[in-house]
Amino acid sequence: MSKSTAKTSADKPPKPYPDFPLFAHATGRWAKKILGRLHYFGPWNNWQDALTLYQKQAGDLHAGRKPREDAEGLRVQDLITRFLASKRHLVDTREIVERTLADYEKTCERVVESFGKDRLVGDITPEDFEELRKRLAKTRKLVALGNEITRVRVLFKYAYDATLIDRPVRYGQAFRRPSRKALRRARFDREPRMFQPDEIKALLAAAGLHMKAMILLGINCGFGPADCGTLPKRAVDLATGWIDYPRPKTGVPRRIPLWPETVAAIKESLAKRPNPIDEADTGVVFVTKYGKRWRKDTSDNTLSKEFGKVVRDAKVKRGRKRQAVYRKGLGFYGLRHTFQTIGDAARDPIATRAIVGHAEAGDDMSAVYREGVDDSRLKAVTDYVHQWLFPPEAPKTPVEPAKQAPTKRRTNRIGSRSPSATVE
Repeated sequence: MSKSTAKTSADKPPKPYPDFPLFAHATGRWAKKILGRLHYFGPWNNWQDALTLYQKQAGDLHAGRKPREDAEGLRVQDLITRFLASKRHLVDTREIVERTLADYEKTCERVVESFGKDRLVGDITPEDFEELRKRLAKTRKLVALGNEITRVRVLFKYAYDATLIDRPVRYGQAFRRPSRKALRRARFDREPRMFQPDEIKALLAAAGLHMKAMILLGINCGFGPADCGTLPKRAVDLATGWIDYPRPKTGVPRRIPLWPETVAAIKESLAKRPNPIDEADTGVVFVTKYGKRWRKDTSDNTLSKEFGKVVRDAKVKRGRKRQAVYRKGLGFYGLRHTFQTIGDAARDPIATRAIVGHAEAGDDMSAVYREGVDDSRLKAVTDYVHQWLFPPEAPKTPVEPAKQAPTKRRTNRIGSRSPSATVE
């Protein structure tokens, strides 16, 4: 720039207010250095328009993206607002649970972090989705990564289905779920997520009163944290030893027989149950010492955190050493994995599926016609798992009394009869 067009320091206007984000550049424009590069937003004599332009472009500039000049179209934040409102309606009609809505909310937050709330949906490119996948993959394993990608795709598919945009979003080849091959390889590489009998007994020994009951529900019923944390009292019949409670995640009905140990543990837990703070929690079985639920239908998971402490405290004796039960990736859901694995050995997969509450495959016509599973079949599965965990003691073989050896006549040193004998 020539000296004739440059402004002197004396000519530069002060900032309109102390926190004004731009500075007066010698070219006569308001400017800001972002990511090592200068950007200009308008002349000195119109700082209001310069500020408006900066605020409109800030999200893109600070993210290293080129801002769009034409600002008409569907913004990311507008899409998210409409999308979450539609999901909230599904919660109200009980078509999805709060936990699912919470997962979508977290996903939407990550989309905003990556693309910016003012980014136009039509401006998002396959390269942007590829960068988003890289960011997600840094902190997630393959299964969690696949779930997150699916939720992102559901969000942007909603935009097209709701006619908010006139053409589908293009994701590119990179933004896809991990392949089945990759998932199988990852599953093969990790340790099995299940407990052995001695480990479960060690957990029960290390657990407190309420956690003990929930651990027994995990291995007796295949319950997860949400099952235990939301279990209502009305679903539990301790007199007959049965639970009738649909799975919160899928709504699949479940009827499960309880072991005597589980019934006793629940009774002890209820006898010392703290008073709930929220009146809505008076009907649930388990309440923390603070009077709150152990687990709500949200991403907050107090139960899993407390269970992690029990796992780290529990020890099992292997040979002459005592080993920790804790293994990376082994949490409360490991009890559900264990129940499914051992329950399958009872050779009635339909009954096992009914207990854990798995949804039937869409093409399984037999499930359409099946009106229920007989209680005897359900009990056969839980009895099998019970015998695996608490095997009956082998009957002791009676010991026969030792036969008394015949008494020998005592002799003296020279082989004669004892001194008491008559000597001729």
